Amino acid sequence: MKINSKIYEELLKNNNMITTSQVIKLGFSKTLLTKYVKEGLLERSRQGVYVLPDSAHDDMYTMMLRSEKIVFSHDTALFLDSLSDRTPFLHSVTIPSNATLPHSLKDECCCYYIKPELHQLGVIEKKTTFGNYVRCYDPERTVCDLIRSRNRVDEETVIAAVKNYAACREKNLRLLAVYAERLHVIKDLKKYMEVLL
Repeated sequence: MKINSKIYEELLKNNNMITTSQVIKLGFSKTLLTKYVKEGLLERSRQGVYVLPDSAHDDMYTMMLRSEKIVFSHDTALFLDSLSDRTPFLHSVTIPSNATLPHSLKDECCCYYIKPELHQLGVIEKKTTFGNYVRCYDPERTVCDLIRSRNRVDEETVIAAVKNYAACREKNLRLLAVYAERLHVIKDLKKYMEVLL
């Protein structure tokens, strides 16, 4: 048995990864994936996500494929935005407060909730170390989120984030101020900036 050429093409496009929903969109049944797994042609990576055997696994990309609502945030966004070289042990994501995180993702990430109207503020796409693009917040939004969540985040992480942002060449202080106003952290941001700059 061989993998259907359409499915194989899609796998290669997605860095050796495919989801059940992608297979269904291509016009095939999900039972075909089960057959491929039994034959050893594919491996089940996570619920609804399949990879070619012996291929590297991109956790961030597979998480994003499983929920269109998640945006990588906080320490994970810091890593993606090159403001931290520390790879997070548990990925942080933000979803709108009127949505729910899929049950299959609950143990795999640290979830933050935000008002729906603020969810898309500062969303960009960044490349993971595996070369896949994922949704995350830009550096300005990430700094504001860390200050907003300083009760849930290590203080050292917040200080390091503000320091690294201040040292960054491509910072946009005007945008940072706009986000800080919208996210109600302008006073706290000023305190951090005064101490660190």
